[in-house]
Amino acid sequence: MSTNIRVESTCDFCGKNFIAKTLKTRYCSHTCNSRDYKMKLKNKKLRGEVKSRKDNKISKDLEALKHKEYLSAQDAAIIVGCSTKTIYRLLNDGTIKGVNLSKRLTRINKKSLDKIIS
Repeated sequence: MSTNIRVESTCDFCGKNFIAKTLKTRYCSHTCNSRDYKMKLKNKKLRGEVKSRKDNKISKDLEALKHKEYLSAQDAAIIVGCSTKTIYRLLNDGTIKGVNLSKRLTRINKKSLDKIIS
């Protein structure tokens, strides 16, 4: 459905006059819309209002992991602050003691991680 409405409007980002086809149009182009969005996001980051998703997820995971006695390799990597490959390498070296419950199910005692961390 097309409309015959033609409204002269001013772009919120660049200030140019343009002809809008709806009453809600705020920008003269997609480029101005994108630039304004990025500028607002940058200002939020500078004010400290935006937290990264990764930091938020890790803090939630650490709270949940405090109550577990046996950890997976991925959980151990979050606690130690390294990659899962490093955890598996430490398991193979014998630095960390773990139990293979099946081919793809490795569990690590939290006490063995505490010995390495402290």
